[in-house]
Amino acid sequence: MTQLLRVQCFGVSSDGFGSGEGQSFEHPFGHANPVDLLGWAFPTASWVNRTEPGGSRGLDDYFTRDMPRGIGAEIMGRNKFSPLRGPWENEDWRGWWGENPPFHTPVFVLTHHERPSFSLSDTTFHFLNAPPAEALRQAKEAANGLDVRLGGGATTIREFLDADLVDTLHVTVAPVELGRGERLWHSSDELLDRFHRDVVPSPSGFTHLLFWRR
Repeated sequence: MTQLLRVQCFGVSSDGFGSGEGQSFEHPFGHANPVDLLGWAFPTASWVNRTEPGGSRGLDDYFTRDMPRGIGAEIMGRNKFSPLRGPWENEDWRGWWGENPPFHTPVFVLTHHERPSFSLSDTTFHFLNAPPAEALRQAKEAANGLDVRLGGGATTIREFLDADLVDTLHVTVAPVELGRGERLWHSSDELLDRFHRDVVPSPSGFTHLLFWRR
């Protein structure tokens, strides 16, 4: 069975930014409000961080419910794991997600400054200084035949797109402009030489873009 590299539930603004400028501990998305980019997902019944019963059903919930299906490993850029830059001053920082991260798979964090792997609950974080193809090779090996999710941020997704390694993408477009930050694209038309695209508007006001290889 072919293992795919999938982008899922990745949010961008209408002008193509996946996060704002000025990321910090207090503001993981920089000047962007996370609700502005991911407000379609947070209210759904299947959102990974939901701690109370209830939540909406329908189109948006379908995508959040589908997110863990068939995923055996995740790749992310360092700035999705941490707001810290440069060499690690210490290794106390263990991610935004507390003692029970929502991944439940091996996670490969791309960084120029490696550190030892560690585990939290059923998630093990590995830190790689490697080009996209090598990172994907290691993630596929760890995924035990399942697909690999490319979690972001925008710069990391762009690097894998430029290396022609991404098989499918699900990107949500928010009805807001950010003006600056970490850009995924100027227009989703940039991918149409290599991908088919479906455009699915949601009652939440967001638009789901689905891409698969030609």
